Formats: sequence, C-alpha cells, structure tokens
Amino acid sequence: MPAKLFSRFDRRTCARQVALFAPAALLLFGASLATGQSAGQPPQLAQDPAAQAGASGTSAFTPAQRKELEVILKEILLSNPELLMEAQTALEAKMEKLQSERMAVAIKDNSAEIFRPTGSPVVGNSNGDVTVIEFFDYNCGYCKKALPDVAQLLDKDKKVKLIPKEFPILSKGSEDAARVALAAKMQGKYWDFHRALLESQGQANEASALRIAEKIGLDMPRLKKDMVSAEVKKEIDDTRKLAAKLGIQGTPHFLVGDRIIPGAPENLAELLVQNVKEVRKDGCKVC
Repeated sequence: MPAKLFSRFDRRTCARQVALFAPAALLLFGASLATGQSAGQPPQLAQDPAAQAGASGTSAFTPAQRKELEVILKEILLSNPELLMEAQTALEAKMEKLQSERMAVAIKDNSAEIFRPTGSPVVGNSNGDVTVIEFFDYNCGYCKKALPDVAQLLDKDKKVKLIPKEFPILSKGSEDAARVALAAKMQGKYWDFHRALLESQGQANEASALRIAEKIGLDMPRLKKDMVSAEVKKEIDDTRKLAAKLGIQGTPHFLVGDRIIPGAPENLAELLVQNVKEVRKDGCKVC
C-alpha cells in the first residue's frame, strides 16, 4: 500500500465515499481500526498487494494510516450522529427478525406442549378456537400492567382460551406465589386467585399469596399440602424448560396461536384482539 492512504482521493471525497457505507458496516469498520484488529479481512480502499497483508497476521494499515481513518470516521459520526441511531435500529430489527424466526420453529417443534399441556391452568373457553399463551411472573410490573388487557379480551371474546404459564424468574417469592396459584387451580379457583394477586400491592411471596388464598375462601390445609406437591413442582419445571426451548427470557410474553407478542406494549389490548382475529381468519398452522 502506498505510504499515503489517500493518494488518489482527497479527504473530502473519501469522507463522502465512507459515508455511503451502511451505518452498521461503518461502525464495525471503525471499531476494527480502533482496536487494531488485523485477523479479519481489512477494507480494501485500493487494489494494492499490500492490502493482503492481513492474511499474514500483520495490519494492512500503518499506524499513521489507521489514525487518519479514525479521524475521518469520527468526523462523519459527529457530523451525522443519526447514523448511530440508524445502526442501532437496524441491528435491533435484525435481531428481532432472527428471534422471531427461531421461535417460529421452536413453536412448531413444541406445539403439543404449548397448546395442549396437561398441567397448566386453562381460563376462558376450554374449547376455544384461538389459544392465547402468557408466560408471566407475579412480581413482574409489566405483567400487572397487562392484566386488564388480558381480562378484557376474555370478557369480550368468549371463544378465546387462555393458558397462563407460571414462569417465576424474578425471585423466590415469585416461585412461592406460583406454587400457591397452581394449588388454587386444584380447587377450581385459579383465575380468582391469579387476578387478586396481580392486582395486589407489594411483593408477591408465600405470605402474601396465602393471605389472598384465604381471603377468596380456599381450603387452606389442602392448599398448603398441594402447593408442595410433585404435580405443582413439575408444572413449574416444565414451564421453565419450555421457555428455554422457545428462547423466552422475560415476562410477560404472549403467543396468540403461532403469533408472538413480546412484552407488554402500550397497545397490547389492540394487538391481542388483532392477532386473535388473524388467527381465527387464517388459522394456526401449528396449534
């Protein structure tokens, strides 16, 4: 490579050319230069035999050339800071697409466990034509926020089947509360308990869960026995394994048929209704 990096182009022309790179490529290019990385293929600004030096383990650019490129890249980014946002947005969109594609395969591979579980609670129409799955934690603020939207869907659409998945990931108290909830299911009071606990203030734990269970009239001796049963433990363990297979790491996380709604967006109620309509119209290929 010539001693001067820009022997053919002046700095202004080169800056314009570099600015044409996709934002993500620009950032990666700058990062590799800043760290002096030479293991990979360097950007080839000119067809020069010295540009292949990286293959032998040495940098394709001299320290002075690398410094000059860093200055140009810095000038571009400072003059066009929106490139950073564009790169971040593009990366997030790409990762979300990849995650959705992976989850679509996982949903298909685990459809029986997702849509026809043996130990999970079922709320709404047990023979409903559209199944909604919700992975949640009783100590999750967004799960509490999502409850009115979920309840509204069930109240307005009598053909929906909801399968809540007890996914206690935030604390030991979350798991204790989940155990009480599943024990309440054995007495036919799951939804009453579920709503009351999510609507309550403060941390969900064994003590708060038991208070609510007593308040809604559950058989407490039986409840305390059932909450430590092998059946309850298995349901929580199975849900954790299923979440791992699907790549779910946070709560809430909704599946409406084979459609995915991560988190609790502001328009959750609208998204739930919209996805239910789409599944009802187009069908679910894996349910």
